[in-house]
Amino acid sequence: MAYRNYKKPGQPAEEHRLLLPKNGEIVGVVAKALGASKFQVLCADNKERICAIPGRLKRRFWIKENDLVLVKPWPVMGDEKGDVVYRYSLMDKDSLKAKGFVVPQL
Repeated sequence: MAYRNYKKPGQPAEEHRLLLPKNGEIVGVVAKALGASKFQVLCADNKERICAIPGRLKRRFWIKENDLVLVKPWPVMGDEKGDVVYRYSLMDKDSLKAKGFVVPQL
């Protein structure tokens, strides 16, 4: 019987890959949860956006206030609205700073 997350003794630990912002994506910090999977996010370009979790990602990750997220601004009204694409862990904050990305503070 094989378990899904079972690691055999002697195997190396699985390495975490850091998702870096690509073209048009911005790092942000969740300032406030607005309900209905919408959040007020302070982005690295000093703009506050109302961001939603797309339907395909709604049950994939849970977001709380002060979480570090990756935001993709909308093509229309991009200065005001966007989509949350990814939620970073606490360890990823230092890695992003080391790579030269701006991480906003609340």
